[in-house]
Amino acid sequence: MNNRQLFLQHVAQTSDAPLALEIVKAEGMYMWDAGGKQYLDLIAGISVCNVGHCHPAVVKAIQEQAQQYMHLLVYGEFVQSPQVAFATALSGHLPENLSTVYFTNSGAEAVEGAMKLAKRYTGRTEIAAFNRAYHGSTQGALSILGDEYWRNAYRPLLPGIHHLEYNDFRSLDAITDKTAAVIAESIQGEGGVIVPQPEWIHALREKCTATGTLLILDEIQCGLGRNGTLWAFEQLGIIPDILLLGKALGGGMPLGAFISSHDIMWSLTNNPVLGHITTFGGHPVNCAAGLAGFNALLEADIIKDVKSKEQLFLQHLKHPAIKAVRSKGLMMAVELENFAVNKKTIDYCIEHGILTDWFLFAPECMRIAPPLIITAEEIIKACKVICDGLDKG
Repeated sequence: MNNRQLFLQHVAQTSDAPLALEIVKAEGMYMWDAGGKQYLDLIAGISVCNVGHCHPAVVKAIQEQAQQYMHLLVYGEFVQSPQVAFATALSGHLPENLSTVYFTNSGAEAVEGAMKLAKRYTGRTEIAAFNRAYHGSTQGALSILGDEYWRNAYRPLLPGIHHLEYNDFRSLDAITDKTAAVIAESIQGEGGVIVPQPEWIHALREKCTATGTLLILDEIQCGLGRNGTLWAFEQLGIIPDILLLGKALGGGMPLGAFISSHDIMWSLTNNPVLGHITTFGGHPVNCAAGLAGFNALLEADIIKDVKSKEQLFLQHLKHPAIKAVRSKGLMMAVELENFAVNKKTIDYCIEHGILTDWFLFAPECMRIAPPLIITAEEIIKACKVICDGLDKG
């Protein structure tokens, strides 16, 4: 049996039609399959590889840390310098109330930890989330996920969850003094890049403050420079009580985090002690990789060019079949007639060496979220292939 057959036989599948590309190498903007074919990556592992695949500084940090030590003990018991250094670096680029970092293995685990933290700190049990929001696939994260198609097969889920409408002022009435937290994506990703209205997101922040509700902003997909600033909430003019990070946080390694104030986070230390624990969360190799990727993002000044690259995409994504392009930096949704048209175009792009994808709650939209290092030449090339594919459709 070849690798593809072994993959289908022994690796658990999530759909009956996986892409099943056998990638043997990735570097910068590109991936190569077993036959030597090159692919320009327009999705960055779903917003993971912000500084590109296998960034030399990240690879070096992994190698050096692996030679010093790897797993030592469950999270939080030992002083591990990679965790300390990365937490310090992150808090140094965040508002004062976001000073304490709890590292997890993934974004979904960051969501779970934040939900527990909000309940523990407020003493309340209800949580509000939004329709067409994606926060992960674990049972708690699935409970707040905003689409019944994806939830229904796994009920019963957590009680006390209220799903509101994003950008709807009337929905804010559901936030009361019984609500422990409201969790919202700073930019809705899987809904097809939905940006909050400025007046609405400010009203949300004010309603949370007035009711003593913690505001959790999920920047797992949109954080770390993707929208043209280090954090998406900087452009919204609000500050959350808890911030969620993942995906690009590890520089290509598995890492997530929920971040809050020292006061709020301290509530996990007592009644019960060890209020939230993890064996591998904040793994030293992953934290070393994450810090290297974070420094590379800042030192190379990649973020300042995100807006101009967005405009270049918008300039060249012109075709009668494109109904709309929604974007916030290098996080874009190209809306087409339906999923069939989108899938046919995606397949054409992959055949012609451009890797792209669709959105869970907006299957008629093509996803564009490349590594932030993409060049003008690569943008123009990618747009031409997309438009050629639409011509063929």
